[in-house]
Amino acid sequence: MKGLKDKKVLVTGGVRGIGAATAARFIKEGAKVAVLDKDSKGLQNIKKTLPELEGAIKADVSSPKEVESAFSQLDSLWRGLDVLINNAGISIRHPFLEIKSEEWLEIISVNLSGIFFVAQQAARRMVKQKQGGVILNMASTNGLIGYPFYAAYNSSKAGVVELTRSMALELAPRVRVNAVCPGFILTPMQEAEYTPEMLRECEQKIPMGRLGKPEEVAALFAFLASDEAKFITGQFFVIDGGEIA
Repeated sequence: MKGLKDKKVLVTGGVRGIGAATAARFIKEGAKVAVLDKDSKGLQNIKKTLPELEGAIKADVSSPKEVESAFSQLDSLWRGLDVLINNAGISIRHPFLEIKSEEWLEIISVNLSGIFFVAQQAARRMVKQKQGGVILNMASTNGLIGYPFYAAYNSSKAGVVELTRSMALELAPRVRVNAVCPGFILTPMQEAEYTPEMLRECEQKIPMGRLGKPEEVAALFAFLASDEAKFITGQFFVIDGGEIA
């Protein structure tokens, strides 16, 4: 992709799944990459898996204080930030009538408030830079259509789409902001919630006949962050094998 070499890229939720695949992709593109995650063991593992990483920062995105501290560490590592892959998120699969208040609050705190806290810190730095920046928020097809048993998750991801649009309007033309909406992607989070039989049922609903790969979502992030996408902002991009069509 054009224009990614030597760009400074932060990937949240970067120790596994789509986050780890995205970190690896940007490294291959010649970018300088740091990951942020609250999983200490995962951070140690990703540093071994991707020795080219320039930073591995521990922080819980749902905590404004921890996010602020993380960006102070990032400031010590680099001057500025060119690309934010705002990927960190969690999921709980429960019927609507059984969702506990603390579960609802946890999902919203990580998936929506966390996206906001990280994006705001990144944007404050990007708007001061001559070259501006790119923020890519992780949404989901769950934020576009209804899925049973995911009321909290669906709501959080719908919020990410609207937050993305609002950010894009306010931050243009200095900062481009888009959202990525994956469908069923075979990640550790997906495998933890679905049995093999449930995954096969999902495959039958997808016109492409299979679940997506984290590397395919990483490729979309790379394109949207690149100079190839300079005129794209305020949009959401579905990558789901045709499922919601």
